[in-house]
Amino acid sequence: MREYLDKDIFHKISRLIDNEGLEAYVTGGYVRDCLLGREAPRDIDIVVAGSGIALAKKIAAVLGPGTRVNYYKKFGTAMVRLNDLDIEFVGARKESYQRESRKPVIEDGTIEDDQRRRDFTVNALALGLNKRNYGVLIDPFNGLQDLHWKILRTPLDPDITFSDDPLRMMRAIRFAAELGFRIEDQTFEAITRNRDRIGIVSTERITEELHKIILAPKPSEGLSLLDISGLLPLIFPELAELKGVEEMSSIRHKDNFYHTITVVDNISRKTGNLWLRWTALLHDIAKPVTKRFSEETGWTFHGHEFIGAGMIPVIFRKYKLPLNDKMKYVQKLVLLHLRPIALSQDEVTDSAVRRLIYEAGDDLEDLLTLCEADITSRNEHTVRKHLANFNLVRKKIKQLEGKDHIRNFQPPISGEMIMEVFGIRPSKPVGDIKNAIKEAILDGEIRNDFTEAYQLMLKKGREMGLEPGADLQAKD
Repeated sequence: MREYLDKDIFHKISRLIDNEGLEAYVTGGYVRDCLLGREAPRDIDIVVAGSGIALAKKIAAVLGPGTRVNYYKKFGTAMVRLNDLDIEFVGARKESYQRESRKPVIEDGTIEDDQRRRDFTVNALALGLNKRNYGVLIDPFNGLQDLHWKILRTPLDPDITFSDDPLRMMRAIRFAAELGFRIEDQTFEAITRNRDRIGIVSTERITEELHKIILAPKPSEGLSLLDISGLLPLIFPELAELKGVEEMSSIRHKDNFYHTITVVDNISRKTGNLWLRWTALLHDIAKPVTKRFSEETGWTFHGHEFIGAGMIPVIFRKYKLPLNDKMKYVQKLVLLHLRPIALSQDEVTDSAVRRLIYEAGDDLEDLLTLCEADITSRNEHTVRKHLANFNLVRKKIKQLEGKDHIRNFQPPISGEMIMEVFGIRPSKPVGDIKNAIKEAILDGEIRNDFTEAYQLMLKKGREMGLEPGADLQAKD
């Protein structure tokens, strides 16, 4: 397997460790992904029988001036940045844990100790770097066989593995979704038994794993496993509450959890945008609190888009998501997600489409992608019909965009101009006139044109008892 170590950096490390009488190995995700035939990751883990920091300093000296090295003495690791590679050096170690913490007590160890502490057999594989074993696979737990069969197992007793570091339960689910692997039965049962231990893991680490599950090729694989394992109500109760079907008067509503993860899968086939995928995950998040039943209309979720948009800042704060433009983006799309679908089911008016273009702005294409992903049904004919109707909305948008230039438009008449023309200070009439111009453009009563907007300003002003200055009256 020497072909996996054909990078110049590996040969330099090999020569150095032989000269220094050290023993080192490449391990972790780099080895796993190379063996799977995936693109080799840019992160490389080097385990040395000794000090990882000392080895990093020596390799930095070999690589010469300008080599970037970051040292983390608390963890006994060092990171060398080489072009587009991040190479982490760490001393082989063994770990022990205390019940109330997932932070291990670390002792120096051998490569065998280091492999035993790994989360899964497929991540415990190592390739020798010394001349005597260069490219030789070290595989004490049959990780190569598990790679072949696409199975995730822990090297040691899974109850101990997950109790010691409960984040590994989410990592198992994330790897299953990311790699398309199956979690071995005993390992999965241990996740279910130890799920309450997730409470000692920080919100930031849980959210980091959620990001990776959401970015998987088929996120529903991971989201379903979170549900089946019992982890979902513990880490994301708002999402878990979408689950379930009620029936009244022989009328049932669909399971909104499975609808949601289907929407996330649908959108994932179109985009790798993390925040658009988060929007798909949260678009119906308020359905549990808006669910109502009446004999006349059956099940309804009226206003779930408005309440859902209001929940977004709360969810973002709770899960340590960024409280910036990303949050506003998700909030905006959740608020608007029913609008294009409603247009596709009714007669499409120019006015309604203009308003959608104006309100969505630069996020219009993402909104339309979300809405197409939201069209789900077990009946394929129904899906095709709704998608065909939705295509009419897209055509109308394209037509009006080319003609009216509505997206992100500002009324041709500013508030400052209104005040100057009528000789008034900032006041309600200024806003009312400006809003009347905007509404008239969106309704198609006037064009998005300065002259037409100016004449409407004068008309609305006079209706309010305002008169332009004498010089302007002469012009008028």
